[in-house]
Amino acid sequence: MLPTLRLYEDVLSNGAEAALPALPRMLFLVHGEGTIADRTLRDGDTFNGEAAVTLKAGSTGATVWRFDLLPGDTTVGAAVGPGVVSREKLSARLETLPQGALILRGDSVAFPPGGCAYRHRHQGPGIRCLVEGGIRIDTHGRSTSYGPGGAWYETGPDGVFAQAADRPTRFIRVMILPLSYLGKSSVQYLNEEDKAKPKSQAYKIFVDMQLTAGA
Repeated sequence: MLPTLRLYEDVLSNGAEAALPALPRMLFLVHGEGTIADRTLRDGDTFNGEAAVTLKAGSTGATVWRFDLLPGDTTVGAAVGPGVVSREKLSARLETLPQGALILRGDSVAFPPGGCAYRHRHQGPGIRCLVEGGIRIDTHGRSTSYGPGGAWYETGPDGVFAQAADRPTRFIRVMILPLSYLGKSSVQYLNEEDKAKPKSQAYKIFVDMQLTAGA
């Protein structure tokens, strides 16, 4: 069975704890404060790994976006516990997963007001979630607009054009890519005339984590 990439929003009240099972994942702390073992996470921080962990919210609580990569036969999902509210934002079966050794990449993409990403594709599938601003995504002959908290899935091979709103815009994304793209850009522009044009978007890689066999 094909693996699934799933995005949850976990909201923890102050002092609440969420036990997360062993899965390849990245956490993005949207707001508040939390700790995992001896590491403290604050607004905009990320955490990644494959081991089971416990996230404990700080004195002001925590809101977290959790990107989990689940094998096809896995049924685990929402975080549970006193003071924990968990909801699935988006789930996608990875039908375009690349062959061979893979990495989980977590990064952010930021646009200045009015910036765009010319028609392009990536080397693997992934889920995006908007942190701030607004964005229009054109793919498969459709245009869809997203505001903060909006999430969408891109297959990787299918062409996409992205147009940011008239204000600073940024989204978080997790993609599954071939190991050969470790530390390298996965974007491929589809129109020859766009390749040499200045690009307005800026990238920040949080993690390139090699996935263990069978993950």
